[in-house]
Parts: sequence; C-alpha cells; structure tokens
Amino acid sequence: MMRRYRIGLLLAVGLVIGAGAGVWLWFDDWIDTAPLPEIALATSPQILDREGRLLRAFPVADGRWRLPVALDAVDPRYLDRLLAIEDRRFRDHAGVDPLALMRAAWQWLRYGRIVSGGSTITMQLARLLDGRSTRDLAGKLHQMRLALALERQLDKDAILSAYLNLTPQGGNLEGVRAGALAWFGHEPHRLTATESALLIALPQAPEARRPDRDPETLRRACAAILQRLHAAGLIDTIELAGALREPVPSARRPFPMLAAHLAWRAHRAHPERSIQRLTLDARLQERLETLAAERARALGERVSLAILVADHTTGEIHAAVGSPDPLDEARRGHVDMTRAIRSPGSTLKPLIYGLAFEDGIAHPESLIEDRPTGFDGYAPTNFDRAFQGTVSVRHALQASLNIPAVRLLEAVGPARLTARLRRAGVEPVLPDGSAPGLAIGLGGVGVTLTDLVRLYAAIARGGSPVVLRVSLERETTDDDPIRRHGSRIARPSRPVLDERAAWLVGSILAGVPAPDRATAERIAFKTGTSYGYRDAWAIGFDGRWVVGVWTGRADGAPVPGLAGIEAAAPILIDVFAQLGRRAPLPPPPPGVRPMTHAQLPEILRHVPAASRASASVTALEIAYPPPGARIDLGFGSARTESLVLRVRGGTPPFTWFADSGPIAREPFSRAARWIPTGPGYVTLVVVDGRGESARVRVRLD
Repeated sequence: MMRRYRIGLLLAVGLVIGAGAGVWLWFDDWIDTAPLPEIALATSPQILDREGRLLRAFPVADGRWRLPVALDAVDPRYLDRLLAIEDRRFRDHAGVDPLALMRAAWQWLRYGRIVSGGSTITMQLARLLDGRSTRDLAGKLHQMRLALALERQLDKDAILSAYLNLTPQGGNLEGVRAGALAWFGHEPHRLTATESALLIALPQAPEARRPDRDPETLRRACAAILQRLHAAGLIDTIELAGALREPVPSARRPFPMLAAHLAWRAHRAHPERSIQRLTLDARLQERLETLAAERARALGERVSLAILVADHTTGEIHAAVGSPDPLDEARRGHVDMTRAIRSPGSTLKPLIYGLAFEDGIAHPESLIEDRPTGFDGYAPTNFDRAFQGTVSVRHALQASLNIPAVRLLEAVGPARLTARLRRAGVEPVLPDGSAPGLAIGLGGVGVTLTDLVRLYAAIARGGSPVVLRVSLERETTDDDPIRRHGSRIARPSRPVLDERAAWLVGSILAGVPAPDRATAERIAFKTGTSYGYRDAWAIGFDGRWVVGVWTGRADGAPVPGLAGIEAAAPILIDVFAQLGRRAPLPPPPPGVRPMTHAQLPEILRHVPAASRASASVTALEIAYPPPGARIDLGFGSARTESLVLRVRGGTPPFTWFADSGPIAREPFSRAARWIPTGPGYVTLVVVDGRGESARVRVRLD
C-alpha cells in the first residue's frame, strides 16, 4: 500500500513539474515569438555646426519633431528623477515589475479607480512603438509581452535611450530633446528641477497638459511630482521651494534656425542624411544674425542685409547670414542674398589694379590722371561728380576714383579681367551675354557676395585661388550648398594674381580710411556702391579672415543715399570685432620693398593715357524734346503719360531741371523720365558733370 502511495506521489509531482515546465516553455516561446515593432524610427534630419551644435532641424515625413538624443547628452539628475517617478526598479526587473502591478491592482480594488498604472519604462516604450491601446486586458497583456521581448533584445541603456527619444511632449513633439528645445529653448543636458518635473509630467498626459493650452493643469502636475521627488530625497527643501515658485512655460519656442538658407540648401541637397556637419560656427552665426537684424532695422523696413565670413587659409565658411530674418516678408527675407546676382559697384577695382601691377603698367606710387575723359563714347565720372587731377595710384584706389580705374582697365583689358575672375571661382554675369566692356570695372556685371568673398580670399592668399567649402563631411562638389545653382565652374587652380601684385593690392586696401567713429585695425577692405544706390558693399580681410557684407533691397529697388562706406563698412568693422584679435597681414614677399615716387623707374612714374581715351567731349545738347515742341501727354484724359528726356554729348552725370526745379539725376544714362504736374509751357535744363548746360522751352498738353 505504502509503495503504491509513493509511486502515486512521484507521478503527481512529476505531472506538476512537467506541467510547470511545459507552461514555462510555452511562456518562453510566447515571449521569443513576440512580433517586435520597428525600434529604429526615423529622426529629424539635423544640420550641425563644426562643434556638433544644432543649427537647424527638419521634421520627419509625418510632420513630427523627433530629435535624437544620447543618454550622455541628458542631465543625469533628470534621469534619476524620471526613474524615481516612473520606474524605481527599472535596473532590476525583466521588463515587467510584478510589485508595481500588484500595487496598481490593489489600489484599483481599494479605491475603485486607477491610482498608478504599474507600467515600467519598458512597457511604456512598447506602447509607444506598437501604438496599440492598453485600456483593456488584451492590450495590457500584449504590452507586457512586448516589454519582456524588448528586454531580451536590448540592454537597459538602449531601452532608456529609445524611451527618451520617443516620449510624447505635446503636439507634434517627441522625445525629451524636442520637448526641452520647444518649451525651454535649450538642450536637455542641464535641467532645473521644475524643467525635469515638466518633462516627466507632460508625457503622462501630453495633450491635456500642453503648456500652450493649459499651463495651470501642467503646473499642478509638476507640483505633485516635485513633492514626490522631495519625499524621495532627490531635491532638498530649498530646491523644492524654489521649484514650486518657478513658472511653467505657456508658449512654445521656435526651434533653432541658424544659417536658415544655407542649412535648407544642405538638407535639400541630401535629404537622406540624418546628420550633416557644416564648417559654420553656431555661436558666431548667432551673434552675426543678431547684428544683421539690428543694423537692418536702422537702415529701413524693406532693406535686407547679408554677411559671409570665411577662413581664407582653409576655405572654410564660418558664418553665412542670407538675410536679417528669413521670415520677414517686407524684406523678402526668404531670398538668400549671399547668392543673389547683383552689381558689385567698385569692389572689382582691386583686381584691376592688381593686373596693372602684375603687367608693370603701374606701381602704387605711380601718378595717374583723374580728369574728365571719354573712352570711345563711354564717359565715366566719380561718385562725388568731382575730379582730383593728378594723384598717386595708391590714393586713386583708396579713394575709389573711377577715371583711373577705367584707364587701367582699358590697359589690361576687360576680357582679361573676367578671365581672372573665373580663376578665382567667380562666374560673372554680363548683360544679355554681351562681351565684357569697360563698364564692368565700375559694376556693369553681375556677381554674388559669395563670388566677391572668393575673389578677396584669393587676394588675401597672395593670389592663390581658394575653394570655399561648407561641409565637414565631403569635398566641395558642384552640388555644394555654397555653389550657385547651375554653376559649372571648374575648381580654380591657376593664380588669380601673382604674389607681388596681390600683396601690393592688400597693402593699399589696408590704408583705406575707416568709416566715421570706427577703426579698421589693419583690415584691408574695399567698399562699393552700385548704380542707383541699389547695392552697398564692403569686403575685407586680415591674415586669416575674409568678410563680405552686402546691404540693399532684395527686390533691386534703389535705396536713396545707400552707400558702401556709410552702410556696409561699419557692419564689416563690427563683424571683425566679433572675430576677436586681428590676424596680422602677411609681410611683403621677396623682391618687394617700399619705394617713393622719385625712386621709381621713369616708365613707372606716370601712367600713360589709355589708347582709346580722349579729353575732348562732344558738346552737350538736349536731343528730346526739341525746342518749341508741343507735346500731348494726355492731361485731359484719365491717365497722364511721362515725358521722355534725352541728352546728346556732354559728360555724365546728367541733372535735369524743369523751371529751375530739379526733376531727375542720371549718373550714367542719357535718358530720363518725368511726369509733369500740369499742362503749360516749361523750360527744361540739363547740366552735365563738367558743369555745361543746355536748355529748351516746350509746351505740354
């Protein structure tokens, strides 16, 4: 009998053990065969600066901001506070915390409502990845199964990192980094107690507690969490008191959008890249964007401004401000003015002088004539409409005199000037594709601010061309974000100027007088103003940096009184001040020594008159309207037409008067338009740059 009892007992124990083993094997297989959702979700593409700081991010395809963050980039105090509130035994359990589940079940039975959910960090991650509801038992069991499976696939740090990147932060924000940037305006590497409490409370009810919808509800939730953190010993009494008084945000902050134009082009060129590292310096970029906004406000509500800073020793661009505010429609801020094709005014003159030095046509101490001169019908004049007579070449460039520049350009040749521009990596745009003429020396060609920075970088480098680049990850190619759209310029290789000529140009530009109340501190710079006051430029360099500044209207409209020395040069000086200590300009190359005018060879003491120059100018006369004409402008109709005025002969600029009152001024054009105020006889007078005048009397109907 006893023997049969023992056998029966052994069989019973065996059945129990077998059943338990079977259940365990089934449970183990149930976990192993769980269909895990995709863990590596798409994150927001990021454009980073040279030190890894965020310049600009872009939302993922569904419009969510999901900015990746590593554990070591998050405040460790926040991590401790998060685990204390959400999952105290996170480092010990296998994905499901039985004690937390039993506590939650007991509270539910006792109070008839859910007091705590019992979900671990891993279970919350499973729900975020799977998206299935956990309000019913089946959903909860599925969540637990996924959590147990995740713990078998990932270590604790990977699980916590995935959770931090996916936790909802209100609206289309996901992850603690997106939440910190949107609600606090800074990265999560350092968080206050209140900020930590907010990032813990918000994912628990991301829409009900959104700061921009119901900050009071969020404040109460944060207060409750802060009390729990104090009870857990993670914040002291003083910190608790301060945190409870600290207000919660009530509005969402914009994400960083530094170098907006350049960052957008980089993303558009490679949308598949999750991270792109640029050569820009985010701190310098931020300071210069602030400077640009301040100066643009002082210049006028429709005036735009652009700044480009490059290290000419490496070609790396450190700052690129395309406009004062990309979202300012009045200034057309969406237009990147570092790439817009504009007239360069006088900023090409240094290259003209450099070519003359290279060819032995002139020396900085040579004398040259600044007198009224015509060049086959082209009769330039100076910006101030005055002439200085015989001056040194050095003074002519420093004072930006036009007649000497055109004299030298006629000698070196406009085609040669454009060829050297292309050596620098510049793509000059000529009107209607015409052949280059003498007018290009005074701005009659289209270039960009980036082009001019390339040119001056080459001069600063002793004539060696510089390939500007903005990417730290690859060599500059035709799809580089700084390259003009459609550009086919090959990599520059041949020198733009010989070393001696480049140094002479730099030494002259280093002596250009600084704008009022400023000091250039040995910066070699040149200003320029385009025809009609449409563009104001200042380009300069020291021993390391080359800086370009443009200001004007993005739509090309004139800005009366806008001049490079007054509008752009002070900004240039301020930009160099932001760059810190000046890098000294290089010493003269071998073979270059200071010389006075008297020490020059006879052939270099005076620049001869250009072969096509002529001191004679055709007599000034009004070509239209003719004397005594009667002109119907439609005064009796609903619309009055303008009167076309034309001049023949004379020397620009031309100033027009009607009955002794000024009506128009044309620096170069021989045509003007005027809308009279009423009918009747009028005396029209034109005065040219030499002070000569002509007049006619006509009747307007």
